Amino acid sequence: MKNMKANLSMLLVVGVLGTSGAVLAADDTEVEGQLAPNSYCHEKFPAITGRSLDGSQPQLKQSTTGDVIDYYGPCDENPTGQGQVLTQKLEHQHQMEGSRGGEIGRF
Repeated sequence: MKNMKANLSMLLVVGVLGTSGAVLAADDTEVEGQLAPNSYCHEKFPAITGRSLDGSQPQLKQSTTGDVIDYYGPCDENPTGQGQVLTQKLEHQHQMEGSRGGEIGRF
């Protein structure tokens, strides 16, 4: 639950700061609706591959992997843009800390 709150907060911060980038017309991007220009949308798109997160050209995972980003925010979000790269790096870091976090204070 803490991770979800942190992720939502990060997405809101990134959205408020106005990440730059054009919307990709990728086949794997699904937009559920846009109410008005500059409004918020609900999108689902594949996560970025771990190997390409640190590179200059992030690549989306295959849609068959089931690793999907359920995004709610500004409609101009780029699935491979800097905002998503930062958010997914932070999520990966939180997952790594959580996987060993329970063992640190036990002994």
